Amino acid sequence: MRRFHRRGQPAISVDTKKKELVGDFKNGGREWRPAGEPEDVRVHDFLDKKLGKVIPYGVYDIVNNQGWVNVGIDHDTAQFAAHSIRTWWQEMGQSRFPRATELLITADGGGSNSSRSRLWKTSLQSLADELALKLIVCHFPPGTSKWNKIEHRMFSFITQNWRGKPLVSHQAIVNLIASTTTRAGLVVKAALDTNHYETKIKVSDAELASLQLTRHDFHGEWNYTISPRS
Repeated sequence: MRRFHRRGQPAISVDTKKKELVGDFKNGGREWRPAGEPEDVRVHDFLDKKLGKVIPYGVYDIVNNQGWVNVGIDHDTAQFAAHSIRTWWQEMGQSRFPRATELLITADGGGSNSSRSRLWKTSLQSLADELALKLIVCHFPPGTSKWNKIEHRMFSFITQNWRGKPLVSHQAIVNLIASTTTRAGLVVKAALDTNHYETKIKVSDAELASLQLTRHDFHGEWNYTISPRS
């Protein structure tokens, strides 16, 4: 990571935050309100079929203490994860790293960005081709996801910021995420992702073999590089 920083190359930490129900549901924590004016919430947390739930996927710029949250409303898939990285690059990363040729991605070993997911790797190949960036991917081994920097440098502060506030709408959620700051200077931006992401997509052996993927000598199942094909 320090090697990337010294060379002016971006390094990010990515993960999916816990899914949240949208609506006037109880949200843990306390918030100051005028005496005798509590905010009414529902007694039971049953999914509101009209409002549904949100899936916040975060991208955290480790060096610059800046983050992007893509608030999805469909499915937490590998394509959704890759698109979240794409939107971070378009909205924040490209202007900060105009001369970047590589991008270090640190991620958990499971979920939509699983180290075993073929769709994650093919989605990253498409991203590498589109952005003309070499993607160096490092997954945390099983049981070590708590060391993923996005968890304690960004997600934890988002949770603190919206504690005690019912997540009544998509816009309210986006606004609460984007208003998260810390004394250390954390900056977070967010946007709603209304795209549809298909599930159960199969990646053939031929598709997998066509990837420009090079496994690293140290635990190549967790650490690998995907190079642009053009």
